[in-house]
Amino acid sequence: MMTQEQCTHRNNVQSSEKPQVYKVGIYGWRKRCLYFFVLLLMILILINLALTIWILKVMNFTIDGMGNLRITEKGLKLEGDSEFLQPLYAKEIQSKPGRPLFLQSSRNVSVNIVNSNNQLLTQLVTGSSGFKARGKMFEVKSTSGKLLFSADEQEVVVGAERLRVMGAEGAVFSKSVETPHVRAEPFKELRLESPTRSLLMEAPKGIQILAEAGDIQAICRNELRLESKDGEISLDARRIRLMRLPEGKASTSSSSSGTRQTVYEVCVCPNGRLFLSQAGTGSTCQISNNVCL
Repeated sequence: MMTQEQCTHRNNVQSSEKPQVYKVGIYGWRKRCLYFFVLLLMILILINLALTIWILKVMNFTIDGMGNLRITEKGLKLEGDSEFLQPLYAKEIQSKPGRPLFLQSSRNVSVNIVNSNNQLLTQLVTGSSGFKARGKMFEVKSTSGKLLFSADEQEVVVGAERLRVMGAEGAVFSKSVETPHVRAEPFKELRLESPTRSLLMEAPKGIQILAEAGDIQAICRNELRLESKDGEISLDARRIRLMRLPEGKASTSSSSSGTRQTVYEVCVCPNGRLFLSQAGTGSTCQISNNVCL
């Protein structure tokens, strides 16, 4: 056991020693670096906040949309000019009431209709080279719903009351033309012409050529044929003139050496050819039949 003197000496020794203190925290260059990074982070946050506010101000962000773009109950609403750099997919594109819808492109504007397999069904292209449409059928209707024009692989139908061809050369048809009536404009002439081939008009019940206030001319280079298989051909006029008919020459024995003959009769050859023969007391067609040879 320790004596009272030893305990007193030990307590005096312990009280004479200084207590040790341990420092907690960041000191020195580490503390300066931490303050520097905190300051830099605050500056970046302020710059980011300023840029965000500037972008919102420039792009005109609101609770209804951005810039000219507005979000409404019916969809998106664009005001002013808009430019799309990527494809635009929309169910419906509509302009403002009373305002036109304007589409502009430096190359072309294409409208494509595809099926579920992404196969092209209908295409509409407007470009610098012209206007092109591709599809099974093309129709043009009036405001009342009347068909004005339609075209498909089988036929082309013009539903207007009048078809007007303004070209100087008229209308050119490489195949047959079927129509119930061909009529010129008032006070204008109607001309059917085939410069290098023949012109054929055919009808099962007849063809009527009528000119109420003018003349009818049929001009050809080789042959003009009027044919009626079951009926007749009637020439009903006050005056019928047969121009440039050949004149038959009578034999020397039968010809009279008198005054110049001014009266002729019209003769018909067995092949249907017409010629003139000098008139006499009787028919001279048998005498002047050298034209029929």
